[in-house]
Amino acid sequence: MCCWCSCLECIHNIPPLNLLFLHFTDPALPAGEEGAASGPVSMASISVPNRVPSATEDAESIRKAVQGWGTDEKALIQILGHRTAAQRAEIAVAYEGLYNEPLLDRLHSELSGDFRSAMMLWTMDPAARDAKLAHKALKKKGERHVWVLIEVACASSPDHLAAVRKAYRAAYSASLEEDVATCPLYKEPLKQFLVRLVTSYRYSGELVDGELARAEAAELGRDAVVAGKQTLLTGDVVRIVGTRSKAQLKATFERFRQEHGKAIDDILEERRGSDQLAAALKTAVWCLASPEKHFAEVIRSSIVGLGTDEESLTRAIISRAEIDMQKVKEEYKVMYPNKTVTSDVNGDTSGYYNGILITLVGPE
Repeated sequence: MCCWCSCLECIHNIPPLNLLFLHFTDPALPAGEEGAASGPVSMASISVPNRVPSATEDAESIRKAVQGWGTDEKALIQILGHRTAAQRAEIAVAYEGLYNEPLLDRLHSELSGDFRSAMMLWTMDPAARDAKLAHKALKKKGERHVWVLIEVACASSPDHLAAVRKAYRAAYSASLEEDVATCPLYKEPLKQFLVRLVTSYRYSGELVDGELARAEAAELGRDAVVAGKQTLLTGDVVRIVGTRSKAQLKATFERFRQEHGKAIDDILEERRGSDQLAAALKTAVWCLASPEKHFAEVIRSSIVGLGTDEESLTRAIISRAEIDMQKVKEEYKVMYPNKTVTSDVNGDTSGYYNGILITLVGPE
């Protein structure tokens, strides 16, 4: 069966890790510094040991873990689960150089099930990972798959989205923008909104124009509050949410709350059940202004009810572990009293799959 994130044909479409990882550096995560990923600068949750072995040493240790009768899954978690993206990239390059086979291929052949899916997604380059997730989402119908596209477009930095588009072109010989625009699963105006989101390149600074926030809060109010409006995605809404910086949007949304006595996401939530456009807009608002709320909701919704949505749970934890999982955990406690990410993951997963997820979630 072709696993949702570990099909070998799909893996071989991803450009070499040593090329893709050139775009990914995080000065807040210096190699060899205990807890660097969870310090005050970064809200990531992964931990890195005091002494980080060389990439060659790690590659040799991984080789020992996958050779012989059986696989040492705990060793794989201990190594890869405590390395930054840049370090994992170096390990992958070293492994292929030493043993003449891609690390992802070896993981695919040695592991299975949800654990394999999680380990392979975690080992991939972040931009290549998001390109793959977006490509998969464009083939499936439903709100959860729309979430993936909005997360890729809105929950990370403008530079990361640019890297995702580049990785997508390299892997699938098409542009992400083109594939969203021609996807038969989406109708207008939702399709127009998604295209605007994935093509955006936002200002990433903290400069805010207060007068602009006031004016655009009024424009949003006309479309989101005035009775009788059947669609929220007018040209003004698409332009504002699709182009403004995150800092500017936060100011606009705060001004909206002050003027209407209610947050825009609360208004959108009221329409969510019957309006697909309102649901998509609310997801975008959260991913842009407070992504920790969105990913807390993704984790919780993947666990409650009959069965577990392992795809969504894996994606949420792996995609935020190096970004803001500490904030996600804090928000989770606020949104779901007497619950924690750790307790819910422990209650709904088991084995080595549980092991990698809990490693990435970190202590609470």
